[in-house]
Amino acid sequence: MNYLKKLAGQSLVYGLGTIVPRLLNFAILTPFYTRVFGKAEYGIISELYAYIVVFMVILTYGLETSFFRFTNKNRDKKSVIYSTLSISLIFTSILFVLLIYTNLLPIANAIDYGDKPQYILWCSLILGIDAFTSLPFALLRLQGKVRKFSLIKVANIFFILIVSFVVLKFAREYEGDNTFIKWLYNPEIGVGYVFLINLFGSVISFILLFKEIFSISFKFDFSLYKNVLFYSFPLLISGLAGSINEAIDRILLKHFSADPTIAMETVGVYGANYKLAVFMTLYIQMFKYAVEPFFFEQAKNSDAKTMYSTILNYFFILGLIIFLGITVYIDIFKHFLGSSFHEGIAIVPVVLLANLFLGVFYNLSVWYKINDLTKIGAYITLSGSIITIVSNFILIPRIGYMGSAVTHLICYSFMVVLSYLLSKKFYFIKYPIYKLLGYLVIALLIFVISNYMLINLNIILSFILRTALFALFIIFINYKEKLLHTFILK
Repeated sequence: MNYLKKLAGQSLVYGLGTIVPRLLNFAILTPFYTRVFGKAEYGIISELYAYIVVFMVILTYGLETSFFRFTNKNRDKKSVIYSTLSISLIFTSILFVLLIYTNLLPIANAIDYGDKPQYILWCSLILGIDAFTSLPFALLRLQGKVRKFSLIKVANIFFILIVSFVVLKFAREYEGDNTFIKWLYNPEIGVGYVFLINLFGSVISFILLFKEIFSISFKFDFSLYKNVLFYSFPLLISGLAGSINEAIDRILLKHFSADPTIAMETVGVYGANYKLAVFMTLYIQMFKYAVEPFFFEQAKNSDAKTMYSTILNYFFILGLIIFLGITVYIDIFKHFLGSSFHEGIAIVPVVLLANLFLGVFYNLSVWYKINDLTKIGAYITLSGSIITIVSNFILIPRIGYMGSAVTHLICYSFMVVLSYLLSKKFYFIKYPIYKLLGYLVIALLIFVISNYMLINLNIILSFILRTALFALFIIFINYKEKLLHTFILK
């Protein structure tokens, strides 16, 4: 079980670069933004960041995973591979920004931001810089320099937090005749400061990665590049479909809402409450950062399939603990948001469960990644994106943003089932399916009892009983799975 400790350790260190920044974002920026901005203004943040999620996948076009794959197969050509892929990203990132800049007004008008085209330009610059730096960050992961990786990520978010507070709190509140304050805060920019500050944060990350950036030898191997593109194209399709599954709801909500006059408010409420699923999202993200190189490293081991099965087992169990940890105390977590956003709290359990299934899908994806069957993986995710679009189209006009939350759950559940069925044919791994389903049923029962039977009791009594149920679940899981022994004592 040493590999579990190693993987857990790497996940925790990567967590410094993913969990700490995004926890700070959740614990400080989200409460701050939902109190500084109204629902409609926060809707702008949610919608434009949804576009960033989608276009980030397009601009990186699967090169991170390709970098891990090809360097593991050709260790002696790591420098050439890194240089070739970096040159490609430099070219495409600059081209993207130029295309946005030269067509700024038509693009802004097309997505209803004709009065604020600068928002689109700033978002394009964020995308260009972040897309390029994705490979230097991947190099740090490959080299095992997780501390530097994490420190840069943390430095970025601290910059954003400090500047956001100074500009949006201090300068906005003390706006007046003071020349310095006028220079610092322009009311006409408004919510655009969120994107402008993020842009400067991306520039700081770029500067801190100077060693990795200047290690590019500017050697370009066309033959290698052709093979990389052949491998990465299905990953691009899969990633694009995945980003549609993840973010398209914030875009579609504006267009499919039953009442167009409050569409941006609807987007804002949904986007803010979606943030409450951050713990599950971060858990999956830090796991994904650590496990992707790990899957490739272990593929040649004779007991690789046993490892993959065990990893999924513990991943799912810990995910259920996170699910209950948030939903059992949802009446506390909702106060991270401004009071005007509390109306959307009902989506949180659905989104948490959906994201847990997305994490299961990442676990299952090992079968097509290590066997170069990424084309099939793309088909799976593409099928999920079709479900996402159709389901949002049907459900949003009927049940509003809850339709988007339910769509996530339907989509990711479908992808898990389909991937599992296909894995039985191409790379069969004996996962403990029925045991995990049993744990899921128990967790859901505790959720229902906590939120529909105990929530209306006396506040203190309700808290004690919910805590007791949560504690009993952890004790039960520890007894069955020896979590403490596996990850700490052994």
